[in-house]
Amino acid sequence: MSNNTPLIVNCPTCADPVTWEEKNKERPFCSERCKLIDLGAWASEEYSIASQSQDEWEIAEAQSASNTSESLQ
Repeated sequence: MSNNTPLIVNCPTCADPVTWEEKNKERPFCSERCKLIDLGAWASEEYSIASQSQDEWEIAEAQSASNTSESLQ
């Protein structure tokens, strides 16, 4: 791909082709509508980012506290 050829990506909402250019203010979406649909999905928790469970978090915190107290001795 040359520098003059714009990158074409698929809109994450509707999969329509989108030209990745600075003048396309909605990128990577094809339109403001698709952008708002995506935002709504995040807001209604249809999408989420995986994270540690509460138990894993508590174990990590306990280990961190233990390591800190050992280094202070």
